Amino acid sequence: MKRVLLLMATSLLALVVSACGTSADGSTLEKIKAEGKVKIGIANEKPYGYMETDGTVTGEGPEIAKAIFKEMGIEEVEGEVVDFGALIPGLQSERFDLVTAGMDIRPERCEEADFADIEIQYGEGMIVQKGNPKNLHSYEDIAANPDVIVSVMAGANENNFLKELGVDDSQIQTANDIASNVAAVASGRADATTMTEATTREAYADADQSKVELVEPFEQPVIDGKSVMSYGAAASRKGDDELREAYNEGLQELKDSGELLNILEQFGFSEANLPDGSMTTEDRCAGK
Repeated sequence: MKRVLLLMATSLLALVVSACGTSADGSTLEKIKAEGKVKIGIANEKPYGYMETDGTVTGEGPEIAKAIFKEMGIEEVEGEVVDFGALIPGLQSERFDLVTAGMDIRPERCEEADFADIEIQYGEGMIVQKGNPKNLHSYEDIAANPDVIVSVMAGANENNFLKELGVDDSQIQTANDIASNVAAVASGRADATTMTEATTREAYADADQSKVELVEPFEQPVIDGKSVMSYGAAASRKGDDELREAYNEGLQELKDSGELLNILEQFGFSEANLPDGSMTTEDRCAGK
């Protein structure tokens, strides 16, 4: 009986520790400070978070994180690249301490992770075959033509946007990275690929432009009468309140000093991509 009670007590303690975002060695923030190193998860998606050929992690998300953690006295930021759809599962399994991939805050994601304050806002874009033979200038155009095949990164917002606008599942292919999406269009396996506006520009710059082209003009999707806008933020494990609150404090300092805009501008963003305060993390988690 004593053994049963001991096992029950041990299990209860483990649950409490997990719920509080801590381990036997203390909270995630305490661990990071003790080690002098933080590990972040990215999806190798320019310009949000990606790995240079020398192994350096960069992008708007990682550089914001570097600035915040540097003020905490933490100089080493180590990145791990996983598929976009594996970012939150990787966070939950403690492969890394934080996701800094410009990830849009959405209600279903808020159920799986805790998001920091908004650090960036951005719209959508599209790449098509050279000459735009299907005359595609919006996601609505894809929905209107059942013969159009679109390639989308697995786990990305665009999957939901397309379906909400009436695109059939049979029209949607998925790939694990941006390069594979663009390759599908270049090879003729897909008519278009959709992604955020900044990613579209980066992907097009790296693509074989004799086979694909950037859609201009492009009409931003309108869902339920509202133009689609995404709001990116860092994500931590559920219950890691100490880390999230410290991160938010550092982010606010970057906003107040103007350094946040300086970081965003390094990656092709502008003042229009700064969070304007009209939307909050709580609003996004509530489905607004």
